[in-house]
Amino acid sequence: MTAFDIELVGKVGSMALINKANKDIDYNILSHIARALKPGYVWVTSGATEIGRLDYMRRNNGQELKGKEDEVKTDYAAQGQTILMENYRRFMDSGYSLRQFLIEHQHFNDPAKREHIKNALLRCPAQNAVPIINYNDPVSYEENRKLEIQQLKAKNSHVVEAIDNDETAAQISVLLKPKYLLILTGVDGIYRDVSDSNSLVSEITGSNAEDVVANIEFFQQCCEGASRKGARGARAKLEYVKDSVRLGTSVFIANSKYHIEDILEEKVPSTKIYISK
Repeated sequence: MTAFDIELVGKVGSMALINKANKDIDYNILSHIARALKPGYVWVTSGATEIGRLDYMRRNNGQELKGKEDEVKTDYAAQGQTILMENYRRFMDSGYSLRQFLIEHQHFNDPAKREHIKNALLRCPAQNAVPIINYNDPVSYEENRKLEIQQLKAKNSHVVEAIDNDETAAQISVLLKPKYLLILTGVDGIYRDVSDSNSLVSEITGSNAEDVVANIEFFQQCCEGASRKGARGARAKLEYVKDSVRLGTSVFIANSKYHIEDILEEKVPSTKIYISK
């Protein structure tokens, strides 16, 4: 019996799915991701809010929604989720079922809800289904979310916020114990110097989990900034994956332009984080 429950938990970021020049979905990237999905994979996708925004503007003479930021985000996300899932379904192998799971912080902080989500996700491979996960933005507004998280922190020192889908993917990985955790982004991985494309860190490793975590913390010192408002950047990605590494999962941080199979087979540049055997 394998030591891992599933093969892969993967995540793609919002801006990795957007063609900035065309102000539209990057169909090349989304299609090659969707075609690679198969039973045994769990996919966490960002993009609903930005795709909803672009779709709204396209249908309203280039005008953006006006109003409270939280309300605008809710409306864009509700519009974008349908488009996002439609395109995953369009490009994914028609022989597989597609299932959407909308996750919130409460699902990770309540033991019964965690177990319910875990069991539902683990049933998918045997049922020839691929689950796609996104944060449930349309029904989760910031003021209420902050209050709920504050109340949880008063009772528990360890609280999952899951606002960032990097954290969501990492928490799903801890829940399911996959062989691989794959974080797709707009760059090739972690860099010693973000201004130097030749400073890619190809691997972060060690002979045991705590050695790897110590090396992760070393490279966190090289990370700064984020690609967009609300994102937490490479430092946070490295923080989130620590618990997955402790469970023996191999982590890849790679560019979304590369095919999943090529990343896992180490045929393209990436940062691989793992315990050396």
